[in-house]
Amino acid sequence: MKRTQKSGLVYSTEYGRCCPGCGHPLKQCRCTTTNSGATGDGIVRVSRQTKGRKGSGVSLITGVPLSDQELKKLAKDLKKRCGSGGTLKNRIIEIQGDHRETLVEELQSRGFTVKRAGG
Repeated sequence: MKRTQKSGLVYSTEYGRCCPGCGHPLKQCRCTTTNSGATGDGIVRVSRQTKGRKGSGVSLITGVPLSDQELKKLAKDLKKRCGSGGTLKNRIIEIQGDHRETLVEELQSRGFTVKRAGG
C-alpha cells in the first residue's frame, strides 16, 4: 500500500495537540504567525449589519492591514473605547451596537484611511 500523505505527530503527552503543518504545539504554531496581513486597497471600511442577529446591529470593520496579533489588540482597544462587547472573526472586527462614528474617529486618529460603507 502506497502512502499519499505524510504521517506526523498528532498528539504528545508532553505538549498536547500538535500542528500538522509545522509539528509544533498548537499554542506555539508557526503556521498562523506568518500571516502579515490582508492584501487589499488599504482602505478600512466601517459598516453596520443586522442580518441574522434578530434586529440587533453590529458595527463591522473590514480591510485592516495588520497582522493577526496586532488585529486582536486593535479589536480589544476598540471594544474598550466603545464600551461594548465584540469579536474578531475571519479578520473582520465586530463591535456590538452602532458605534460607526466613534470607530471612524478612532481609526483615523491611528493613521488609517477610513470610509463608511453601507447606508
